[in-house]
Amino acid sequence: MSRVSKPYEIVERALELSTTDGLVVIADEHSSANLRWAGNALTTNGVTRGRTLTVIATVDGAKGTASGVVSRSAVTADDLEPLVRAAEAAARGVGPAEDAQPLVSGVPSSPDFTDAPAETGSEVFADFAPALGDAFARARAGGRELYGFANHELNSTYLGTSTGLRLRHDQPTGTLELNAKSPDRTRSAWAGRSTRDFKDVDPAALDAELAQRLRWAERRIELPAGRYETLLPPTAVADLLIYQLWSSTARDAVEGRTVFSKPGGGTRLGETLAPLPLTLRSDPHAPGLESSPFVIAHSSGDSGSVFDNGLPLAPTDWVREGRLERLTTTRHTAALTGLPVSPAIDNLVLDGGGERSLEEMVAATTGRALLLTCLWYIREVDPATLLLTGLTRDGVYLVEDGEVVGEVNNFRFNESPVDLLSRASEAGRTEKTLPREWGDWFTRAAMPALRIPDFNMSSVSQGV
Repeated sequence: MSRVSKPYEIVERALELSTTDGLVVIADEHSSANLRWAGNALTTNGVTRGRTLTVIATVDGAKGTASGVVSRSAVTADDLEPLVRAAEAAARGVGPAEDAQPLVSGVPSSPDFTDAPAETGSEVFADFAPALGDAFARARAGGRELYGFANHELNSTYLGTSTGLRLRHDQPTGTLELNAKSPDRTRSAWAGRSTRDFKDVDPAALDAELAQRLRWAERRIELPAGRYETLLPPTAVADLLIYQLWSSTARDAVEGRTVFSKPGGGTRLGETLAPLPLTLRSDPHAPGLESSPFVIAHSSGDSGSVFDNGLPLAPTDWVREGRLERLTTTRHTAALTGLPVSPAIDNLVLDGGGERSLEEMVAATTGRALLLTCLWYIREVDPATLLLTGLTRDGVYLVEDGEVVGEVNNFRFNESPVDLLSRASEAGRTEKTLPREWGDWFTRAAMPALRIPDFNMSSVSQGV
């Protein structure tokens, strides 16, 4: 084993090797554990470990500061000098970086910076796996088959800079996706959960939820395209609002390219987007959704800058009581637009003050409405309105006077999340949820169900 093998030692040695004006080093120590199952039986399980090192070199020149970024996996001490030199060469070989800023300084060091990385393993499933086995037995007895996977990742990030920052963050990320199918495979239902440690996941409750949905699907009803009162579950709301967050960069809004651009110039900051008292916020310390309290940027782009690495993050209201409050900025784009520095944060919460569960919202429905399970294949149609299109999946159910009476066909929808906020007539109780479409990129979300009086199902889909 190399003498320089601990993550913090790798960071320190890379900084020592620097010959440029500034250096940022990010060491990511990654571990994961997973379970997969099909037909009421476990099929595979595994544990992985890995390391990725990102070196960001900055070079000050007569025309400005340039940056070079190089990332490599499985880095050892012997790889460090070539990696640092490659980043320095990349910085010297390009022109000034548009987003150049002084590297962040003055942030207190993490007390655990020199500690060993946190790791996950099969023990994270110690309680979950036996409970899943019990769910298999109940499903088998009930004439249904369970398919799915559980994945747990733990990423320890060590961030060091030539300006003295020594920061560390441990990020656990757990996801569970569970499908139930009828033996003839004509009926399918899905449920997903996001978790930090699998201690709050109940396979028995999930199986009972899916069993109910399969019973609802025993009656099939064909409906045409059109506008329907629709109950969007928290997972669907999350998928739509995550896309809205990704589209809320201040610079694009100021330059007239997004739904948050004001006709004639400027932004829509301060405008009322929703009549309901909806607050859309991010908070690195949100209970159960904790994320990095400082910027970790492996590259620069519309919503992040490598020069902002280590910048402290604070709770941010993007929409407050229905009013557009903030757009995402880096230090560079904040200076360009004259808006506050508001970096992106790796979680998202919508709260409308509602107390009803989705089941209670179904029971309170008068007349006819649709109950969705989830959305998928979401794509942008028009950035000026943030019009999105996509498909429903794994169950659309018809509600009549407070009762689910059957399953209907799937639809393609065309809707803008910004427009949906303006038309929502009810928000339920906020709860942690797993986005179905964006779960590979964004898992930390808490949303209420929303009641939309006239959700646009633009065409019938044969998707499942």
